[in-house]
Amino acid sequence: MTRLSRLLELTRLNKLSRRELIVAGSAAGAVLLIGGGIVAVAWPSDSSSSKPPASAGPSIPVVPPEPSIPDITDDPTDPPSTPATTGPTDTKSPDEPDDEGNDDGKRKPADAPLIANAAPAGQGPLPNSAPVSCPEATVTVTDTKSLEEALAKATPGASIALEDGKYTGKFVTQASGTAEQPIWLCGGAGAVLDGDSVKGGYVLHLNKAKYWRLVGFTVTNGQKGVMADTTVGSVVQGLTVHDIGDEAIHLRANSTDNVVLNNTISKTGLRRDKFGEGVYIGSAVSNWCTTNDCQPDRSDRNVVKGNKMSEVTSEAIDIKEGTTGGLLEGNTFDGSGLKGADSWVDVKGNNYLIKGNMGTKSTQDGFQTHQILKGWGDHNVFTGNIATVDGPGLAIALRQPASNVVACDNKFTAAGEGLSNIPCR
Repeated sequence: MTRLSRLLELTRLNKLSRRELIVAGSAAGAVLLIGGGIVAVAWPSDSSSSKPPASAGPSIPVVPPEPSIPDITDDPTDPPSTPATTGPTDTKSPDEPDDEGNDDGKRKPADAPLIANAAPAGQGPLPNSAPVSCPEATVTVTDTKSLEEALAKATPGASIALEDGKYTGKFVTQASGTAEQPIWLCGGAGAVLDGDSVKGGYVLHLNKAKYWRLVGFTVTNGQKGVMADTTVGSVVQGLTVHDIGDEAIHLRANSTDNVVLNNTISKTGLRRDKFGEGVYIGSAVSNWCTTNDCQPDRSDRNVVKGNKMSEVTSEAIDIKEGTTGGLLEGNTFDGSGLKGADSWVDVKGNNYLIKGNMGTKSTQDGFQTHQILKGWGDHNVFTGNIATVDGPGLAIALRQPASNVVACDNKFTAAGEGLSNIPCR
């Protein structure tokens, strides 16, 4: 965590407190979204139960409008004054550059205006997240050379089958399928893509390669596991990703409408623990000039579902500013390996539905939002999550509260400060 980003976060929080930022109050009820539909439900106020209550009644509360947030004009290099005391316990700023490389320092990232008329959390279009099945192989590979050739020559509809064995190298493809004819790369857990070192490189890189299906095999021993730049309509399903220097799976550079489904992720952050995310969506604003020509990283409408993560040293799921309209559903987090972060999930984007996830053991909070850029980290909905925090903070910590929603069906235990810093509804 850089000193600059920490000072900026602390200064911003204090500034907003002094100006008496007004945050919308709460209303009874909450929205539970099941599948593609909306069911209004009422929940009891008891937050200690481990089972979500039954649904009832067709009353849908309205998400309050975005509050007025003053411009941040302070020099972030100035020392912060005393932190605000009205919000959750303050922690270090999460917006750390991901060590992907440094811009020359002369360019500045562009503004990131909010998406006009963005659909409310969980109500916009999302990719189909049903599990996929690999078709019959059109080519079978057995070693590094044949895999490299297959990735380079792949055309729409190709199905590459990995025989069991070790494939050592840094693998990349720029080939694209289509929505009707994706390209498949399939194997069992015994087919192991090995990057040979956690100190550098991507084990598997979709470099502007669209409409892929990565299914079933193992990815290990690289600085980053699966990197997807500007991919669209791809599925990363059932992979085993372990022993990685930084993050396991990363969608960035305007990667949209993708699904990260039912993967098993462990032992990340072996090179640097603060970069050891499980699944990483988008890019920090501090990296936009490095990875996206200084433009906002609009990695929108991505689904992260059913993944199991343990021994992850940073956030299990990190959602960056500038991204909109995704779904995090049914993931499980074991935070016993947390070293470089203070929550399982950190949402800095907008209009995300965070639903039905389960976490254990955190160094501070279970779930967090942060406002790194004005207007971002907002209009997110947390519902049906179960947080066994075993930490001093909150189950769901909102910084700023803004128009985020915490439903009363979120359940928690062992959170030192309770469910959330706003009333549930």
